[in-house]
Amino acid sequence: MPPRERDPLVVGRVIGDVLDPFTKSISLTVSYNNKEITNSCELKRSQIANQPRVDIGGDLGTFYTLVMVDPDAPSPSEPSLREYLHWLVTNIPATTGATYGQEVVCYESPKPNAGIHRYVFVLFRQLGRQTVYAPGWRQNFITKDFAELYNLGSPVAAVYFNSQRDNGTGGRRLPP
Repeated sequence: MPPRERDPLVVGRVIGDVLDPFTKSISLTVSYNNKEITNSCELKRSQIANQPRVDIGGDLGTFYTLVMVDPDAPSPSEPSLREYLHWLVTNIPATTGATYGQEVVCYESPKPNAGIHRYVFVLFRQLGRQTVYAPGWRQNFITKDFAELYNLGSPVAAVYFNSQRDNGTGGRRLPP
């Protein structure tokens, strides 16, 4: 079996739904309350209420853009708002974190109501410092189109987690 087929981004359909295949070349660490996320891990809504800590690697003098999207909004069975933009940070200096960049779209806490949602962090290498404009709305953001518009090329790293309502399966409630 080729390695790409076992790639958690492929298995979780992040490659396909959000991104084209790419080769990871930069370290990206995303942590909520000191808990580092790994691909396809499950986090409760209460755990993701506050902005995560994001640390990146890279080469000094290089800047990065971080995008966080939900490709399953408003529900995985009917993702009519795909991709919902939760966070956008640009001009992050290499070897630092998102707090050192320019927040273009502020962090919006994920609040999945139906089904299990994937939340994807994508990191792009910038050609230099650049001005990025906030989109007019968060719904129907397209990461691939955004990368093309700002000449960001392929991602250099990505990671995602799953989340659902804290009080159950995230599916329909049955009457008592």
